[in-house]
Amino acid sequence: MKTTFFVDGMSCEHCVKHVTDALKAVDGVKKVKVNLKTRKAEIDHADGVTLDALKAAVSGAGFQVAA
Repeated sequence: MKTTFFVDGMSCEHCVKHVTDALKAVDGVKKVKVNLKTRKAEIDHADGVTLDALKAAVSGAGFQVAA
């Protein structure tokens, strides 16, 4: 499956790395691509991975999924 959402609060490549690492740490996540300019996070993951788990990972890294 693929999930895409926007992340608020990123201002540099260090922020991108924090978000990327947090999402990769979620069980079942296969691939993560985070773009600073567009604020877009694209996540390839197993069927069992929930949006809530992905949002919690972003939040735990100190950022927020855009509404």
